[in-house]
Amino acid sequence: MTAMSPADTGVPAIAAFKERPRPGYWPFIVPALVVVGAVIVFPWVFTVWMSGSEWQVGSPQRFVGLANYVRLAGDERFWESMWHTLYYTVLSVVAPLILGTIAALVFDSKMPLRGLLRGIFVMPMMATPVAIALVWTMMFHPQLGVLNYLLSLVHIPPQAWIFDQSTVIPSLVLVETWQWTPLIMLIVLGGLASMPREPFESAMIDGANGWQKFRYITLPMILPFMMIAVIIRSIDALKSFDIIYAMTQGGPGTASETINLYLYNVAFSYYDIGYGSAIAVVFFVIIILMSLVLLHLRQRAKWNV
Repeated sequence: MTAMSPADTGVPAIAAFKERPRPGYWPFIVPALVVVGAVIVFPWVFTVWMSGSEWQVGSPQRFVGLANYVRLAGDERFWESMWHTLYYTVLSVVAPLILGTIAALVFDSKMPLRGLLRGIFVMPMMATPVAIALVWTMMFHPQLGVLNYLLSLVHIPPQAWIFDQSTVIPSLVLVETWQWTPLIMLIVLGGLASMPREPFESAMIDGANGWQKFRYITLPMILPFMMIAVIIRSIDALKSFDIIYAMTQGGPGTASETINLYLYNVAFSYYDIGYGSAIAVVFFVIIILMSLVLLHLRQRAKWNV
């Protein structure tokens, strides 16, 4: 017996094709959902649940509802860490944004050895945070550090840097600026490379100077890219932990203790897991709200260009 085709049996070919079983996609989706649920969803659900409990390591767990959040409202050290985090974040965003934009404008010009200089400029991004912290800690040493030696060459008195409460956060921001200015430069440089040249030619014909071309043409065009850089740096600066912990451990005293360090101390030094979970939940909400505000500003910048 010979096999018959759909045309021989009177069944249209298209109908035979539709009768074939459709491939299932769930075997590919379920593993990803399981990983997301185990790595992201479950830890946060567990953290929120723990924030409503009083639990110190070695003692029984007891549900206390919103008591940990009420305790946060009157915790002066928590509000102090909030201020340190805000201060540190603003400086860690503004300084790299300004310097990175200037560097992008410089590297976008037709200068000799531009490719080599770009490669050298982005090298700080490749270093590990702990190695950076150790090197800069030695450079910040009041007696043996190279920074005070350089200041002495221009007759500036030595500074205490990270060993003084009034200068510790700006000193840490200096390290952040050194490491992450290249990231801002790369983002803004991408915006500069994507700009059309016709507006600049028209401005040149109209007699516009360099500042006018930057103010009215370049800046509006790269503003969306700058907002992307601000979003990335803001979130990264908010959750910065490794460099601060390796260099100061939140000191001197609590002068550089950000929310991350305070959370770490509460949960893993004082073993107050419930209260530490409440701090983590509040910190997460702050990051979400800040991200929404920055994304809104990003959209406004996009439509205003």
